[in-house]
Amino acid sequence: MSKLNENRILIIEDEPIVSSACQRVLCDRGFEVDIAGDGKSAQELIKKQEYQLLLLDIGIPIMNGIELYDWLQEKYPQLAKRVIFMTGNIMDSDTMSFMERSGQPYLPKPFSPDELVETVKESLKQIQR
Repeated sequence: MSKLNENRILIIEDEPIVSSACQRVLCDRGFEVDIAGDGKSAQELIKKQEYQLLLLDIGIPIMNGIELYDWLQEKYPQLAKRVIFMTGNIMDSDTMSFMERSGQPYLPKPFSPDELVETVKESLKQIQR
């Protein structure tokens, strides 16, 4: 596996408009950004490249965000601590219960570019502590 890139973020999101908007905002702030459209593609990227943060949509296909997070906890426990969840299903009690149990930050969709940048910055501060 390659060396940890302090500025590399993986966005795992199946809606191209959301992932490309997030990528544009984060690249403008100096981050290198990769995109995976489903859980299996994300697994392959994670096996090849180290990431500072993962932006993980709960509702991705093939392997949903909860299943991918469980895999991360088993295979890459340090990376599992670097996840920011994204969801448009904030009203679902199972989704909310999972996110609260995980203890990871989350962004309810839709979110603004400022909310994205602030959440990423705050997560990076937490990691460095």
